[in-house]
Amino acid sequence: MAISADLHALGTPLLDKQLAHPTVAGIGRGDLPEPVFRSWLEQDYLFLLDYVRVFSRLAWQAPAGHLGDLVDLAHTTFHDELNLHRSMSAEFGADLDGAVKGPACAAYTAFLLESAGNYAEGLAALYPCMWGYSKLGRKLAENPPAEPRYRAWVDTYADPGFAALAERIAQMIDEAAPDPGRARELFAQGMAHELAFWDVP
Repeated sequence: MAISADLHALGTPLLDKQLAHPTVAGIGRGDLPEPVFRSWLEQDYLFLLDYVRVFSRLAWQAPAGHLGDLVDLAHTTFHDELNLHRSMSAEFGADLDGAVKGPACAAYTAFLLESAGNYAEGLAALYPCMWGYSKLGRKLAENPPAEPRYRAWVDTYADPGFAALAERIAQMIDEAAPDPGRARELFAQGMAHELAFWDVP
């Protein structure tokens, strides 16, 4: 079994816990209280700034065949995904400039930035975010919320292009061949951080 397939098997029941989380369920129904989503947007904005740094740190170590992939991911995250957050944040009144990391955001970004010191392990650590959001988006899109702002969020992560990015990371993990046990450990830690991140300040 490929390492990425093993991680998928490990992650599926952990993903179910995210789907059952009140924040995710509220997005899916379109009735999540606005202050909760506003706070989540602020935290995720700060997270994504560091996510760009994680991609950049990995790009410095990447084999030539994947340097472009990681540079592209950093660019897409910085421009496309952060622009989406700015647009949504304006609609919800989020204060991105004044936002301060909560404990979950600080712990998650510290974990990712430290893990990115090792190329293969860093890929396994960041994979829960890419894979998990793609899975969440597609699952929520099966019965999308009527509320247009939450529907826009769901559509972003249900997009086949986002799924393709996650699949690319899976391929890179398999090629990098991290120690399987270590990959599982880091992936499980990443999934735990993902779940904790929904408990917004």
